[in-house]
Formats: sequence, structure tokens, C-alpha cells
Amino acid sequence: MKKIVKLYLETNLIIRIVIGLVIGTVLGLTLPGFTFMGLFGDLFVGALKAIAPILVFVLVIASLANAKGGIGRRFRTVIILYLLSTFLAAVVAVIGCNLFPVTLELDIAAVEQAAPEGLGEVFYQLLMNMISNPIDSLANANYIGILFWAAVIGLVLKNVASDHTKQVLQDLSDGITMAVRWVINFAPFGIMGLVFESVSESGLGIFTDYGRLLILLIGCMLAVALIVDPLIAGVCLRRNHYPLVFRCFKESGLTAFFTRSSAANIPINMALCERLNLDKDMYSVSIPLGATINMDGAAITITVMSLTVAHTLGMNVSIPTAIFLSFVVALGACGASGVAGGSLLLIPMACSLLGISNDIAMQAVAIGFIIGVVQDSLETAINSSGDVLFAATAEFMEWRKEGREIKF
Repeated sequence: MKKIVKLYLETNLIIRIVIGLVIGTVLGLTLPGFTFMGLFGDLFVGALKAIAPILVFVLVIASLANAKGGIGRRFRTVIILYLLSTFLAAVVAVIGCNLFPVTLELDIAAVEQAAPEGLGEVFYQLLMNMISNPIDSLANANYIGILFWAAVIGLVLKNVASDHTKQVLQDLSDGITMAVRWVINFAPFGIMGLVFESVSESGLGIFTDYGRLLILLIGCMLAVALIVDPLIAGVCLRRNHYPLVFRCFKESGLTAFFTRSSAANIPINMALCERLNLDKDMYSVSIPLGATINMDGAAITITVMSLTVAHTLGMNVSIPTAIFLSFVVALGACGASGVAGGSLLLIPMACSLLGISNDIAMQAVAIGFIIGVVQDSLETAINSSGDVLFAATAEFMEWRKEGREIKF
């Protein structure tokens, strides 16, 4: 048994995940009645979601308390990259919708969901989440609140804590990081269960009913992931950046695709940042921040769905209106929840800017949930891999200025 465990742990994680993916697909197609297989996926995602808030809270406090300074410029850079990428993703979605307009049969019963009525409500909720009780924030995985209070506590401890206390915080951070590594080692079994569940429940029929809409969404997302985001990184780094892009896809996007949760993928991304030799003080804050405000996939989903509804109703959306919509969607996407399907509830907000009633907009939300097994998976993969891409880009920019060798 020890030899088997040793062989398992020594095998490359990506290879193990691919094997789990293949096994899950085959079992989902051939033995859909083995519903207990889905338990592996539920346990894996549940463990990630359980430990991620604690990981973020402790790492941010420890990083800020022990920070030596000089990382403020990199934080500004990564925030700019996150927001710029999200805005450009919405612009790409506008272009895609105008080049390849899609219409829908809006005859699905409206889904009863609580959706924000406007951008003001989104920002109000963001501010309320930020000052939420820190214990409640940890319990409910409210990452805005977790980041805010961890930053406050970390900055205070930086000035008042003794060296011994700071070392205790660092040891606690290292211990939780090790626990996360243990959870990640079970990723192949989790992916196997998640793939089995998706394939056994939805099969391949999802591609036929809403094929054109899915193709438009997937096309826009791939254009952003393979052209726009790499272009931003390339301009910043002034070198061949695609090895970094593909590594982020392989080691972050793959797991995010199946977990369908940017929040659950935070530990995966932090482990990747560690392998890239990034500054822990930097990525311990920028990665959970990216899971909140780097929302390329969400911006695309919200824009495409709202403009598709407009086209279905025969509305002519002018270019200035579409650009304004991109700006608002980029801001609104930052408030999208870090859980599966979180961006769909912002579709009514975007539709309201075009004068579309909430009843009709909620029918688009219903369609979004139907195609979510594909749309939300790819959306999360792009969001999460982009978190690492831009966190690394911001730091590698500093390395380039300092003349340090960049390897990825």
C-alpha cells in the first residue's frame, strides 16, 4: 500500500487529473446509475470551499504582518490588469454579438431568483459585504469581507506585534498551506466525480438545444483567453508569454473548469503561484482579490446574454450604448459571486440598462442555468487562470526591471 501511495504522489498531478477525467467520462457514459461516484466530487469541492476562507484569512494576515514593504506598486499593477482585462472581455462580447447575432425562444417559465436591480445595488452590496462581521464572512465565504478584515488586522499587527507573534502567524500560515496541499492531492478523485456527475446527468445533448448561443459564448471566451489576455501580458512582459498562458490553463483552468467555483480554486492558484516562485506576500492577497474582481468570463456571459435578449426583441443597440454597457458590466461583474452560476443573476441588471423588463431577463437567466454545465465551467476556467496570469505578470514586470531571469 505504501508503494502505491508513493507512486500516486510522485506522479505528476496533471497526469493524475487527466486520468481521473477520462475515467469519470467513461463511467458517466456507460454506467450513469453509479450515482455514488458524484460523492467524490462533492467531497473535493466541499473540502476546498471549507479551507479556502481560512487559508485566505490567515495568509493575508501573516503576509501583511511580516511584509518588508515595496509591494504596493505590484498591487496597483495587478488590480489595473484585472479590471482592464474584464472591461476588454465585455468589449469582445459586444463585438461577437454584433458579428454573430443570436436569438432565443423566450418561452421558458421565469426562474424565481433574487437579482440585483441596478449597479447601485451591486456596489451597495459590495460595501456591505466588505464591512460584514469577520466571523460571518469566514462562515459564508464572503471574500470581500475576509480580505478587508484580514488586511486591517495584518496592517495593525505589522506595527504592534512582536517578532515572536509574527513568527507564530507565519507558522500557522505554513501549516494551513500544507493542509491545502493534502486536499489538492485528492483532486484526481474529485475531478473524476465531478465529470461523472456532469456527463451522466446532461450527456452531450446540451450542445444541440442551445448550440449557437454556446458557440458564441465559447468563441468570445476563447478569444479573450487566447488573444486578449495574452496580448496584455505580452505588452507588459515584452517576451513570448504563451508558455505562461498555457501553464495557467493547464494547472489552474483545468481544475476550475470542473469545480465551477473561483473561490474553490483559490488554493489551487496559490499552489501554482508557489511553483512559479512568486512572492507569497503578493499572491496571498492578489489571488483571492482576483477571484473577486477578475471576471472576464462573467463579463462575457452577462454581455452576451443581455444583447442576445435585445436581438431577440428586435432592439437596435447602438455602439456607444454597447460600449457603456461594457463598462457597467465590467464593474458589475466584479460583484459576481465566486460560486457556480454567480454571474447569471447579474443579467437582469444589464438588461435593465437596455430597457428590458425583469420578467424577460429572468427567462435568459433560466437559459443560462440550462447551459451552465458548459458555460459556467469555461467561464470559471478563464476567470481563475487569468487570476494567476495577471498576478504573475505584475510580478514578472518588476523582475524584468530588476534584471532578474524570468522562467515559466
